[in-house]
Amino acid sequence: MTQANTYDYIIIGTGSAGCMLAKRLTENPAKKVLLIEAGKNDNYIWIHIPVGYLYCIDNPRADWRFKTANEKGLNGRSLLYPRGRVLGGCSSINGMIYMRGQAGDYESWVQATGDDSWPWQNALRRYKSFEDYHGAANQWHSKGGEWTVSKQRLRWPIMDIFREAAVQAGIPSSDDFNQGDNFGVGYFDVSQRKGWRLNTSKAFLRDAAKRPNLTVITEAIVNKLLIDDASKNCYGVQYIKDGKTVDVHCSNRNGNSQGEVILSAGAIGSVQVLERTGIGSAAHLNKLGIPVLADLPGVGENLQDHLQLRMVYKVNGIKTLNTKATTLWGKMMIGLGYVLKRSGPMSMAPSQLGAFAYSSPEQKSANVEYHVQPLSLEKFVEDLHSFNAFTASVCNLRPTSRGSVHINSRDPEAPPVISPNYLSTDEDRKVAAESLRLTRKIVEQAALSPFTPEEYKPGMQYQTDAELVKAAGDIGTTIFHPVGTCKMGHADDPMAVLDSQLRVRGIHHLRVVDASAMPTILLPAILLRRP
Repeated sequence: MTQANTYDYIIIGTGSAGCMLAKRLTENPAKKVLLIEAGKNDNYIWIHIPVGYLYCIDNPRADWRFKTANEKGLNGRSLLYPRGRVLGGCSSINGMIYMRGQAGDYESWVQATGDDSWPWQNALRRYKSFEDYHGAANQWHSKGGEWTVSKQRLRWPIMDIFREAAVQAGIPSSDDFNQGDNFGVGYFDVSQRKGWRLNTSKAFLRDAAKRPNLTVITEAIVNKLLIDDASKNCYGVQYIKDGKTVDVHCSNRNGNSQGEVILSAGAIGSVQVLERTGIGSAAHLNKLGIPVLADLPGVGENLQDHLQLRMVYKVNGIKTLNTKATTLWGKMMIGLGYVLKRSGPMSMAPSQLGAFAYSSPEQKSANVEYHVQPLSLEKFVEDLHSFNAFTASVCNLRPTSRGSVHINSRDPEAPPVISPNYLSTDEDRKVAAESLRLTRKIVEQAALSPFTPEEYKPGMQYQTDAELVKAAGDIGTTIFHPVGTCKMGHADDPMAVLDSQLRVRGIHHLRVVDASAMPTILLPAILLRRP
């Protein structure tokens, strides 16, 4: 057992939260910070070319390569469940869409925690503090921050036509989905810089890593947290690197009340570390022979995710990426466009056009989101179809289904059991059926009629509510937004793992700062409260 140095802050995980925290905390030169990442450096070329997500997901170079359990709501299917294992975490493999969420969703956090510091107004201020927006600074956006927000560097005629059809269906046109009310249809802004992916490693960590008070360790998997059994003080971390087990200590072990361990391994990874340490449901930990340090039954529960229903429509008389990318000449032109101008399909985020809509008139705010693409394929990472088509994926923004993630082994390399429990509530099944019907309503509008769209997936044979729910189970897939597995909440909430300051209940000097803290799901976001 090797003994290492002492740090004021030890951060586990280099995703969106971890990289930003490393930069902010090292602004004080008197504070020593250690950042631990299980994956490698982000110097893999496909991380930085936007279309490279196709070569990063399900690739051990950048992804943990998790899978879900067989899901009843998906008619027994298991899904790939990508999670970044590389500097930058999921920001190195995600869809690059810049999205803050809607004002009302933050208000639900205030209700869930009893803390009035979580509303939309404060969220907006935090977003603006690190933003470098492509347009002029205004009440919604700012300039000069680390995080570049860009317009997309391409347009597709079929996307413009879908946008027109959505407007004809009653969804207003929008140029900005980040003002708190997202109702509308328009092109997404993206997290890119001059046609390259912008991950949080590049935006925040690159400069911070030059500071003498930051140490970054890669290819080191955290085995457990070090916690004094009597005082319940988290004073360090045990990790494994190059076959050696290393203990690193936090300054709070020496009586300094300011030192902290910050767990930022994500909605899946943070649960794994906590449970291996002995923090979680006592009943579950006892089954694995792990001594219980804190009986917190909410650890690993409350898993929420956005399930996208991928509807595919064949079209005639208009080109899509399906046919453009199938010929040698087309591929050459795509490559040349990126090399010369950093534009074209290689600069594409996975989805270009978005829409926020009401699945039914009874909804009080936009409750479904579309990701529209000028392409189609049977499933993610497979070849494009040989015919011209577009995909209109729609997801329920506020699912009521709740799943779980738990370890079933003490081995830190063993995959967890991920059970999202999709479409397990009447409400979610109802919204799924409504969403498919809403898509059909958009496609039936006059703007698309010259191109004779034909529903290829799931197919017009699905008409009744029961049939549409079955179809949703066949075509539904994750959109990679797991949250909530270490939720913050009121002191009297037995399932709350964290207080509203993101501190782990019953353990001193330990916080969880990532999407697992969200009590209810938001769209992808970088939003932190400083420890």
